[in-house]
Amino acid sequence: MAAPSDLAFDPWDPAFLADPYPAYAELRAQGRVRYFEPTNQWLVAHHADVSALLRDRRLGRTYLHRFSHEEFGRTPPPPEHEPFHTLNDHGMLDLEPPDHTRIRRLVSKAFTPRTVERLKPYVQKLADDLVARLVDAGGGDLLRDVAEPLPVAVIAEMLGIPESERAPLRPWSADICGMYELNPSGDAAARAVRASLEFSEYLRELIAERRKNPGDDLVSGLIAAHDEDDRLTEQEMISTCVLLLNAGHEATVNSTVNGWWALFRHPDQLAALRADHSLVPTAVEELMRYDTPLQLFERWVLDDVEIDGQVIPRGAEIAMLFGSANHDPAVFTDPSRLDLTRRDNPHISFSAGIHYCIGAPLARIELTASMTALLTRSPTLRLAAEPARKPNFVIRGLEGLEVEVA
Repeated sequence: MAAPSDLAFDPWDPAFLADPYPAYAELRAQGRVRYFEPTNQWLVAHHADVSALLRDRRLGRTYLHRFSHEEFGRTPPPPEHEPFHTLNDHGMLDLEPPDHTRIRRLVSKAFTPRTVERLKPYVQKLADDLVARLVDAGGGDLLRDVAEPLPVAVIAEMLGIPESERAPLRPWSADICGMYELNPSGDAAARAVRASLEFSEYLRELIAERRKNPGDDLVSGLIAAHDEDDRLTEQEMISTCVLLLNAGHEATVNSTVNGWWALFRHPDQLAALRADHSLVPTAVEELMRYDTPLQLFERWVLDDVEIDGQVIPRGAEIAMLFGSANHDPAVFTDPSRLDLTRRDNPHISFSAGIHYCIGAPLARIELTASMTALLTRSPTLRLAAEPARKPNFVIRGLEGLEVEVA
């Protein structure tokens, strides 16, 4: 599937996937909004427009709170995909008020600054232990050995999932997230459906166990909500847990490996970071901006919107290009330059508006902990092999990142 001949944006082209940022610059130069026929979406590439649209209530992550599929001019998803959509459509990321407000209010109690701050020692110890094992082995795959197990363990700990039952979590998540790519294949859909069924069944059993034997975990807390206005259905609880796992680690995993791959390609910046660990907080923000883990975020047009004279009608879909917005020279000075000292950095890697990432503070703690542990325990860590990039566009990451201790 090819892009229009005058459009550099081509999310199926390996060259584009390797480095989409020059194409984004061309796209921004061509105007504020472009229709992209291969996905039937309107592409929005400028930071100001993306930021504004994320807060615009004329757009929604769903339309089913106001319209049927037929009323909205959309074809219902195939019946065989129903398990995925049941799971996905009951999570707060794909809901609008009042359901979104009700669920987010409950979940936010687990992500208060005080609660997240209490997790910091656990996260730091886990990061230290993972990095120590990597260093003792003389190196390994930074993705498999540090980037993945850290956030998965943290979210699983919050949910109360026993350590012995965590092995399927990452594969389930990866298969479900395959459906968020543009025009996913039939095989990707089948894997997502299977993972949705298996993950849902596991959580249904976990919830039943927590009803009988509550613990000090988020699942027990959601069950214990006594206010009828806040109480979640079982499906909402299952979908919320899956969303917290998926969203709670995908960004952290990919930010870690994308970030270290960028550092290895910019030895001057890596040397500055090694010389001054106080740069870690700004480095974390800059690395998320520089190679954005979530490149695209979709919204449905619930009521007509106009962008630069172009009316985008109700029923259309807008694709907001986070990676492009994070490289917009109207907002970022010399955006193609990696600058770990960058202070003015209003990146939108965590989205904005009512769907702003509820776990952003926790993700920052995890990224800071793993980076600090790697800098401290292995100050001469180096790349062992050129990494392969995953053939994905929406969720941008690597197949692995082999490193060695010098």
